[in-house]
Amino acid sequence: MNTTPDNPTPLPLSNTRVLDLSIVWAGPYATQLLADWGAEVIRVEPLSVFQPVTRGVVPRPKKGQFLSAHKFPDNDPEPRPWNRDSAFNTHARNKLSMSLNLDNQEGIRVFEHLVSISDVLLENNPVSTLAKLGIDYPWLRNIRPDIIVVRMPPYGLQGPYRHFRSVGSSLEAVMGHTSIRGYRDTDPSMTSTVYTADAAAGANAAFAAVSALIFRQDSGLGGLFEVGQAQAMLPYLGEALVDYSMNSRVQSSLANADYSKAPHGCYPCAGGDDWITLSIASDDQWQTLCELIDSPTLSNDPRFNTILGRWRLQEEIDSHIARWTRDKDPNDLMTLLQHSGIPSGPVMKESHLLADPHLSDRGFFYTLHHSETGLYRYPGPMWRSQSFPNQLRTPPCNLGEHNNYVYRDLLGYDNDRYSQLESAGHIGAEFHPNVS
Repeated sequence: MNTTPDNPTPLPLSNTRVLDLSIVWAGPYATQLLADWGAEVIRVEPLSVFQPVTRGVVPRPKKGQFLSAHKFPDNDPEPRPWNRDSAFNTHARNKLSMSLNLDNQEGIRVFEHLVSISDVLLENNPVSTLAKLGIDYPWLRNIRPDIIVVRMPPYGLQGPYRHFRSVGSSLEAVMGHTSIRGYRDTDPSMTSTVYTADAAAGANAAFAAVSALIFRQDSGLGGLFEVGQAQAMLPYLGEALVDYSMNSRVQSSLANADYSKAPHGCYPCAGGDDWITLSIASDDQWQTLCELIDSPTLSNDPRFNTILGRWRLQEEIDSHIARWTRDKDPNDLMTLLQHSGIPSGPVMKESHLLADPHLSDRGFFYTLHHSETGLYRYPGPMWRSQSFPNQLRTPPCNLGEHNNYVYRDLLGYDNDRYSQLESAGHIGAEFHPNVS
């Protein structure tokens, strides 16, 4: 039962066991949210297959290889890169890892035993992956009738795209996000990927799992819950979609501008690469900004008296604001603007966030010691509750780190059975030598 040292009260999901077959980010983010609030999340990880872009890009990179995609402490992947990868470790806290190969009947029998003592199974693989293994909802329900299965295929379980593969960048493109981001004078090839679809799908899947648990508590019934990752992204673009349905108008890229606020942008500050954002939503805020800038040219110009007028002449206004901000510290500017009732904030880098006094005061970052990476800070739980004080409990899980607990304590296997599974290549802490 998961509790924190400062609070013996069980966390809300303490009596829930989740089998985690997820990969990359969307699925692991969903199980991170569940684990943070007490669920016993067990990652079921094969040693015979290197899951794509999950514990790294390749299983055994050399020093300096793939560092643009995944980071290692001191830029050194050795000795076990799969335990040192930053992309995996960001969402692997509070989780357990067991090793088990599902590509043979022996592994499937062990997995069947696991399913019988678990509450939720969550996965975000292509639809064909579990089908090839013979794992589907009817099979799972036959083992445990009230099992909750949350599946997160890229495009859902039905429809012409159901067997299509995808990653975050292609999901965003297919759902229209790529076409509405960027600068006015650039095309989609100049738009970076922000992976919003992964975050959206992960949060939706965690909500689906918790909703299913509440339903099961009341009804005794489990069920299959489907979160199509692409569709989870669409509500984020609702304004553009509804505008087109009403007006047949295709939204264009706006850069840092906004359809209803002006000025609204990002402006240079002192320091070479420091910036501040601000947003003016009313005529009163505009007059306040003009007073701060001390610019009669702006405040007395009738062209700028209305939001519509300012919206049409944003570039001219932006040049005035940029001249005012250019020699100022962004944090000082934020304080000045906020105290004057104007939404604003500096453009933060990672170093700024880790040193931010507000996040520090709220205790957002937690320091965890990982056996193979050392002592580092990690983002804390995404929400908090006075009734259930919470914190990060355990560091990111190493591959197969909890084999003893799962196989011996949960499944009750004796030494002979454990050794047999170890000899068969199911139990271990390293990928098989032929895995590449």
